[in-house]
Amino acid sequence: MNNLPGHPPGRGPGASVKITDVAARAGVAPMTVSRVLNTPDRVSEPTAARVRAAIEELGYMPNLIAGGLSSRRSRMIAAIVPTIASPMFSAPVQTFTDAMEQAGYHVMLALSGYGAESEDAQIRAVLARRPDGLLLTGAQRSPAIRALLRSANLPVVEIWDTGPEPTDILVGFDHAEMGAAVADFFVRQGHTNFAALCARDPRAILRRQGFVDRVAHHGLTLVAERRLDAPSSIEDGRTGLRQIVGQLAPRTALFCSSDLVAFGAMTEARLHGVNVPEQLAICGFGDFEVARFCSPAITTARVDGGAIGARAAEALLARINGATAESRVLVPFEIIPRGTT
Repeated sequence: MNNLPGHPPGRGPGASVKITDVAARAGVAPMTVSRVLNTPDRVSEPTAARVRAAIEELGYMPNLIAGGLSSRRSRMIAAIVPTIASPMFSAPVQTFTDAMEQAGYHVMLALSGYGAESEDAQIRAVLARRPDGLLLTGAQRSPAIRALLRSANLPVVEIWDTGPEPTDILVGFDHAEMGAAVADFFVRQGHTNFAALCARDPRAILRRQGFVDRVAHHGLTLVAERRLDAPSSIEDGRTGLRQIVGQLAPRTALFCSSDLVAFGAMTEARLHGVNVPEQLAICGFGDFEVARFCSPAITTARVDGGAIGARAAEALLARINGATAESRVLVPFEIIPRGTT
């Protein structure tokens, strides 16, 4: 039987290609192929290019699990986030992935939704694959999961939060402080009546609590609020506003858990003849594209998600390489006034 071109003797396109085959084709030692796969910075670029060409030509697929068992490096990072449908999480995931891939790591992404049980199952599943590091969303973990993460003996970075006790590294901001800052912003504008449309996910609850507590601190009134399912949509914002429109004071300041909710609330307010911002001032969260380009543009509380992803990658890489990393990295937030306030 004739051998197919581009394949080692005796092997067809469906057969297993070994690292020794790649080494022979590239004219290097098998150890050099291993270095190109696992520590490419230790190989000269011409040699690495020759090895990569041989890998592509032969269709070699490294056994990453076996390699991880022998070298204790899988070159794989697991990232678990609730969703990537929202720019809130897609921006940090993108910058994190870009930075990790530039350093020679592959990111395996898992979506957990907003249930603690789902995230726990995802964590157990990815740990079984022996990643070199783990990115999680938020800092609220059960004692059992915290113990599991610490026993796994791998770097863990938790983003988008500043919880009281990091599992390893926290990169985020204080959600309650942000909610309080929105209340202060409204107070400076002269508002005395307030409302809230907030999702039930843990971080939105913290923002809502900070907002409500600061309103009470000023001795002012929360006239209405509704809790929304997570993740919340434009439709949820419309439904929420429709449910509370009869409770609004002649001039009310409304805090929404996302810009999507804020856009929905603004749309519904118009249908009920409620003028924005004269009768209803609105502030969202996230600085989404819809908030910047609708009319009027929506005032929002903004945090740089890209910076969170970049700082998370920087801290995780430092830990992987045995360097010291800060256990808590705070990223600043800001309120951006626009046409709805």
